Amino acid sequence: MSERHVLVLPDRDAAEELAEELSGRFGVAEEPQLVRDALAGEDDAEDAQWLVVVEDPEGRLDPAALDDFAAEYEGWLEAP
Repeated sequence: MSERHVLVLPDRDAAEELAEELSGRFGVAEEPQLVRDALAGEDDAEDAQWLVVVEDPEGRLDPAALDDFAAEYEGWLEAP
């Protein structure tokens, strides 16, 4: 079953580092998508979070492991 995992990171640097590590740590073949997510009501660009969207076409990634991995970068796995 195809799944999509969204990891929320505090800044672009953390998001880029996590995205680079994903293939080595989890064997993710498809390039993760990085998306800037401005917080509702926030005008300051510094308050933006970054999302790393990971396609999991075979549903083989462990959400708990992804959440732990994101926590290493002060982030988390968004609940589906």
